[in-house]
Amino acid sequence: MNTKTKAQYVNISILSKYEIFNSLSEKNIEHFCEVIEVLEYESGDTIIKEGEVGNSLLLLLDGMVEISQALTLRTDTSGIDTREKSLIKLSSTARPFFGEMSLFSDDDKRTATVKASTKCLVGRISRVDFFQICNSNPTIGNIVMQNIARVLTEHLKQANQNVLKLTTALSLLIE
Repeated sequence: MNTKTKAQYVNISILSKYEIFNSLSEKNIEHFCEVIEVLEYESGDTIIKEGEVGNSLLLLLDGMVEISQALTLRTDTSGIDTREKSLIKLSSTARPFFGEMSLFSDDDKRTATVKASTKCLVGRISRVDFFQICNSNPTIGNIVMQNIARVLTEHLKQANQNVLKLTTALSLLIE
């Protein structure tokens, strides 16, 4: 990818729209602009594979992705069901980020699969660069960590709602 294209997608005015960078000054966002690697994916490409080791946070700069998780229920004696359940589709217009959970988990494993639904541009911030920025400037680190915590909390609330709906539906079926 040429520098001009990277500059179109990785600049302060674009990054300031991502929730992870809320409340950061332009000067602070600039630290992240410097370390973002822009990757291109074609429609159908796997960006992240569930279960693989992760070492980065990703920003969807352009395009659409679908996030899914494996159904790992034992369906019969032949083994484990390898089908996937689509969880959500994301568009770059919403300025989403993903992959953040592998930054904080002990085993660094990706918890979902992310596939490009269209041609995509993804900004990658490595774990090393991410924590170097956050640790060298505690103000930036505090704000970014609060923003990630807020997003993870919302995702957890949604997951809890989905579990409640599922258990309610199952209990109604059993009655």
